Amino acid sequence: MSWDFTEDAAFLALCDAFKESGESSAVEFLAHGEGAFHFQELIQNAAGEGIDLSDSDDMEDFQQEVIETLEDLCT
Repeated sequence: MSWDFTEDAAFLALCDAFKESGESSAVEFLAHGEGAFHFQELIQNAAGEGIDLSDSDDMEDFQQEVIETLEDLCT
């Protein structure tokens, strides 16, 4: 993927919300409320950057990358 999502405003908001939530699992955080909202916004921004996530495997890869990055950078 050629797009660095870690610099996107939606990812930064997602990271901040994850830190503030006290949740230890990025998977759990993304599955509910504010985490799901920010993740959806990040997906929309990816589409705006020309990233095609319409394939379920591509979406799963992207989601896994976001989860790993959240746990590495935002805990």
